[in-house]
Amino acid sequence: ENLNLLLFDRVSPFGFCIYLYFICFLTILNNLPDFFIIPNPLSLNFNCVILFNAVVIPQILCKFAIPIHRIVWMNTHNATLKEGYEDKEEIVGNWLKRYTKMPLENFGKHILLTNFNNYVDIFCDQMGVAPVGFDANMRAVTRRHHMIILGIGSPNAALIMEFVEHIKPNACLFLGKCGGISDKTHLGDYILPLAGIRGEGTSNDYFPPEVPALPAFMLQRAVSTAMRDNGQDYWTGTVYTTNRRVWENDERFKNYLRTTRSMAVDMETATLFPAIYNHIPTGALLLVSDNPMVPEGIKTESDNRVTQNFASMHVRIGVEAMKLTIGDRKTVRHLKYDW
Repeated sequence: ENLNLLLFDRVSPFGFCIYLYFICFLTILNNLPDFFIIPNPLSLNFNCVILFNAVVIPQILCKFAIPIHRIVWMNTHNATLKEGYEDKEEIVGNWLKRYTKMPLENFGKHILLTNFNNYVDIFCDQMGVAPVGFDANMRAVTRRHHMIILGIGSPNAALIMEFVEHIKPNACLFLGKCGGISDKTHLGDYILPLAGIRGEGTSNDYFPPEVPALPAFMLQRAVSTAMRDNGQDYWTGTVYTTNRRVWENDERFKNYLRTTRSMAVDMETATLFPAIYNHIPTGALLLVSDNPMVPEGIKTESDNRVTQNFASMHVRIGVEAMKLTIGDRKTVRHLKYDW
């Protein structure tokens, strides 16, 4: 009842949030301490700490009428997360191994990314390797090339690119599905994106909004060659990436998508492409699994038909495109993986 000092030190971001909620609870009870000592969240970098202290905390104080003179700032930004894991590279290496259940030395330099378990099974069948189990958060299999399930959505896409940066791959190719926006696209069509529109928000944590989401040209060219060699055609154009789901009845959002002149919409591509600025050559080949702009085209059973009829070729083209990036194949030998 007579609390005069509230002190928390070296807390995690989650603990920090609990700390702030506790302050608000005391405010409601009209039992504020005489002083607050505010710690910096332990795993945030110094710039984030400055933002937290200068913007977030004052807003909370104002909202709950906490007098600013009761605040004492504590500088703990140089605290380490854990002995033995002091830098990002060590952390993501540890997490990549933990999420995939695969030793880091087993990872190759040419990575296929997908959202779907059946794509991993198809890859195993085509490459003649035993199917992998389901005990990992991100199923992964290797046979010269490597395939990893990244999950669905741009946060997962950003996470996997953080992970694979640890192994410094020569190329990453995303084999995903998308919804057709253009009237030209039909179920089972392939789209080779020339750019992505960053409507998901996740990539803004890595680059300013003005930075374009572009694939590695030489990787997309290799995909184009693999498509031609397999007698397949494709559309090129822009893909709009969003974090929204179940928007098919939102006419305002659909009208906005039309104004972007995009060929398709998905939830990962524009998050993956900016990885090229971190020296990770990244590309994508998307398969149209539904046409959500019209009521009869909203994904229900259409995805099952597309998977049954086109997924095997989708994976095959991805594997052959990656082969084109290895050695001295004329398609890419005069181009460099750099910017």
